[in-house]
Amino acid sequence: MDRPTVNTSPTLLPAVIRRAVEERRWLSSDHCAVPVLDLLNALDRTIVDTPEANVHATSPDGRVYVGWLPEDPAAWKRNVVWQVRVQPTENDPWVQEFGPYTPSEAVAGFLSALIATPTR
Repeated sequence: MDRPTVNTSPTLLPAVIRRAVEERRWLSSDHCAVPVLDLLNALDRTIVDTPEANVHATSPDGRVYVGWLPEDPAAWKRNVVWQVRVQPTENDPWVQEFGPYTPSEAVAGFLSALIATPTR
């Protein structure tokens, strides 16, 4: 039995699908602080690095602290590389910590959302 020939225009063919691994390499942590440090620099935050290679930044009003702590033994014991501490004007302070396998791009996204949220 002969099969009929189907003529289809290239615009109707399915798009080429790339493997997710190729498109999302940034999802694997490379232990590089650059995306966060670039964001903090763009926001004119004062950034201080220590001889141990830890980095600390504080907002101009002192209410937001960001620490990259790759060489802090106490942080490593808790499986923490990034620490964000926030002191709101009218609420209790809070802390968000990120482990060594959290991509820096994700931490930068968290900080961007934090900064973009208007004061209530």
